[in-house]
Amino acid sequence: MYRSLSLFVLAALVGGLLLGAGIHAANAPALTNGAETFEAIGALWLNALRMTIVPLVFSLLVTGVASAADVAATGKLAARAFMIFAAVLLTAALYSTGAMNGLLALWPIDPAGAAALTSAAQPGEISANPTGFRDWLPTLAPANPIRAAAEDAILQIVVFGLIFGFAASRLPWTLRDPLITFFRAVSETMIIIVRWVLVAAPLGVFALALGIGLRTGLDAAGTLTQYVLMVSAVAIGALIIPYTLVAVLRGKDFGRFVRACAPVQVLAFSTQSSLACLPAMMERTRDEMGASARLTGVVLPLAVAVFRMTSPVANLAVAFFIARLYGLEPSTGQIVAAITVALAVSVGTVGLPGQISFFASMAPICVALGVPLEILAILLAVEVIPDIFRTVGNVTADMAVAAVLPEPPEDLEDEEPRIPVAVASVT
Repeated sequence: MYRSLSLFVLAALVGGLLLGAGIHAANAPALTNGAETFEAIGALWLNALRMTIVPLVFSLLVTGVASAADVAATGKLAARAFMIFAAVLLTAALYSTGAMNGLLALWPIDPAGAAALTSAAQPGEISANPTGFRDWLPTLAPANPIRAAAEDAILQIVVFGLIFGFAASRLPWTLRDPLITFFRAVSETMIIIVRWVLVAAPLGVFALALGIGLRTGLDAAGTLTQYVLMVSAVAIGALIIPYTLVAVLRGKDFGRFVRACAPVQVLAFSTQSSLACLPAMMERTRDEMGASARLTGVVLPLAVAVFRMTSPVANLAVAFFIARLYGLEPSTGQIVAAITVALAVSVGTVGLPGQISFFASMAPICVALGVPLEILAILLAVEVIPDIFRTVGNVTADMAVAAVLPEPPEDLEDEEPRIPVAVASVT
C-alpha cells in the first residue's frame, strides 16, 4: 500500500508543479484565483497531520522506552545488544550533523531555488531563536507538561516522555501493563488517523505543489533534486559506521561480513523493509559469519524491532537541509536538542511505515531545531528515494551488531527477550 502511495504522491508533486507553472506562465487571473483557493486544501491536509504529532510522539516514547527497558532486563545478551545500539545511534547522529553541514558548505543551496521551494510555508512558522547553553539548559524539564504540549515545546515533551517511560518500567506489572496498554492504544489510534490522512496525501501534496508552481514556476525542481541527492549521500555514507564496527572488533572476519551483507543489501534495496530482510539476515549471519542460531534468534529480531541506525542519520540531514532552506543558523543548544530528540524518537517510531514515521519523527526534530514544518509535506513526496538507502543502512547495522556480539554461554538463562509488541510490527 505505502509503496504505491509513494508513487502517487510523487506523481502528484510533479503534476502540481507543472500545472502551477503553467498557470504562472499563462498569467490568467481567473485560473490564478482558482488555484489559490484549491491551495487551501493543502494547508488543511497538513494541519490534519500536525494535530497527531504531540499525542503520537508522547505515546510512542512511553511504550517504546518502557518496552525496551523491559526487554533489556530479560537477558544479558539483550542488554549487551542495547549498549551497542545506543553507541551506534549516538555515533550516527554526530556523523549526520557533521556530514550534512559539511555538504551544505560545499554545495550551498541556491537562494532562488530555496525561495521557490519554501514559498508554500507561512513565514509565521519560522521559530528559530538561538539561545546560549545557560538559557537552554533549564528548558529541558517542563515545569508544566500540559503547557509544553500546547506550545509545541517538543524537547520538553520528549524529555518528559522518556522519564515517564522509564518510570513506568519500574512499576509492578499489575500497574505497568494497563498503563502501557493505554498509551499503546493512544498511539495506535493516532496511527490510524495518520493513515486516513495519508490516503489524501496525493491531493494534499498536489495542492501544496500547485501553490509552489503558481508562485515560482519550476524553480523549485533543482532544489528538490539537490535535497534527494544530499540526504541519500549522507545515508549511504553512514554505512561506514557498521563496517568500521566490524573492522575494529572482528577485523579478521571483515571480508566475510562484507560477503554476508551483500545479498541482504540487495534485498533491502528492492523491498525497503527491514522485516522482509530478517530471514535473509539470520541465514547469512549464521552461514557466512558462523553465528549461532541462539545469538541470531535473539539479536536480529530485537534489532529489527527497536534499532534503526539511519533514523537519526537521515532525519537530522533533512532537518539541517530545511534550516538552510530558510537561511537559519541554529544555535548550539538547538543542535544538541535536535540530536537528543532524533535519538529519542528513533526508539518510538522504529516500527512505523515510512510515510507515517517521516512525519512522526521529523516534526519533533524540526521543532527542536526551530524550523517550519510545512515543507515536510513536499519532501514526503520524494522521500521514497532516500528511504531505499535508509533500509540498506539499517539491515547492515543490524547484521554488524550480531556479528560483533560474543556468543552467549550455553548455560546462560533467560536470554530470550520479549520483543515489544508496539514495535514488533516493523515494516
